[in-house]
Amino acid sequence: MSFTTWTPLAVSSEARRWHGVLWRIVEAQHIAATMKLVDDHDEQDVLEALLEASKPANPFGTDGLDYLLATPFRYPPLPYGSRFRGPTDPGVFYGAESVRTAGAELGYWRWKFLCDAIDLERLGPVAHTAFSVAAQTTAVDLRAAPFVADVAQWRHPTDYAATQAFGRVARGANLGGIVYYSVRSPEPSWCMALLTPSAFASARPRPARESWYLAVTADLVSWRSDRRSMTFATQAWSAAPTQVSR
Repeated sequence: MSFTTWTPLAVSSEARRWHGVLWRIVEAQHIAATMKLVDDHDEQDVLEALLEASKPANPFGTDGLDYLLATPFRYPPLPYGSRFRGPTDPGVFYGAESVRTAGAELGYWRWKFLCDAIDLERLGPVAHTAFSVAAQTTAVDLRAAPFVADVAQWRHPTDYAATQAFGRVARGANLGGIVYYSVRSPEPSWCMALLTPSAFASARPRPARESWYLAVTADLVSWRSDRRSMTFATQAWSAAPTQVSR
């Protein structure tokens, strides 16, 4: 069955219970940014409260969730959306198989920003936090039959028409997640799109977190922590076709 003819009923028939751990990397600058603007902790608390009040309200289902888990459901996407989220679709939490896979995914977007910027030669190093969270939900796996027949559509580097359409069908089937091949990682690995806050197995990330610094040039994305490093050459990303449809 082609991705253009999948129905919620057909997708639901292929769904299975999924449980596991997802990794995500986020920039770790929000506290430092407000500290620069105030003289003491009390003033910082007031500023943080004012900033919080100016943000969009938490959507249904995110009450009680740690902000790291709730944030992707709280804010609207970019004008063209993301892989499984169209411009008017509800939020999606994207997680990855490992820290390295998450680093490749986020690194791509930081590199893309650098390429689009004028007179900017490099980014960073910038502090980031890697965290993991347990998920338990009903999901489909686009790496497996029958969905793998459309793998070229699911893995297209710039055209999200098929994946966004499939995301809407998956929501219509009341699924909590979609497992798919990582598009940015040079090694075979997977990512998962959580379509609903109820897909989390816990309201908090797992306690262990990792601190990483990201630096980006036109040719290389570099991640470094106290004990490890990981790099990604951007040549393959540069060869991606021009986007036709989001």
